Amino acid sequence: MLIHPWDAPRDDSEWQGWLAAHDFGQLAVNGLPGEPPFVQPLHFAYDPERNEAVTHLARPNPLWPALQTNPQVTLSVVDDYVFVPGPWQALPDMPPEHGTPTSFYTAVQLTCRARIVDDPAEKADLLNRQVAHFQPEGGSARATPGEAPYGRMLPGIRGIRLEVVEVRAKFKYAGHRPEETRARIAANLTARRGPRDTAAREHLVRRAR
Repeated sequence: MLIHPWDAPRDDSEWQGWLAAHDFGQLAVNGLPGEPPFVQPLHFAYDPERNEAVTHLARPNPLWPALQTNPQVTLSVVDDYVFVPGPWQALPDMPPEHGTPTSFYTAVQLTCRARIVDDPAEKADLLNRQVAHFQPEGGSARATPGEAPYGRMLPGIRGIRLEVVEVRAKFKYAGHRPEETRARIAANLTARRGPRDTAAREHLVRRAR
């Protein structure tokens, strides 16, 4: 992922704050020799204090041999993306039809070292951490090996702990455009009111301050 200086996060708190509200992504695992990579959509829970993300998948998932062969993976999360028409991007001294269409988006890529979790007690702990993240209000029983309601289901899944070794983050929102152009884009996003337009506008205005 190319990251221009004007698209880079201001500091770690910017991407960490964004990622705290985004817990669905794609896990990219190197394929076995001669095979393409695996790309697995999944929910995950990221813990900045432990510097790891945790998740789980069904035991029949075909990616396990590849993950065991090479535990170096990338967890990719993308959101707040919109299409920006060319005329919106035109520079102040440029005819509108000469503007360049583009995409705005936020992307965070976590390069991780994966460890598969099969121990029943550790797997139950991992699941309980995920449930606590996604259901902080409670309402579900805890997973305990050998106990209802989830104990008998534990053998059907495998947990994954993803130790984060590198982070690449990008906020692509016209950071190199002049103020007049950014203001025009912000106004057009407000008027269009399409999916994710509000979030994209907020990033554009916030990062222009």
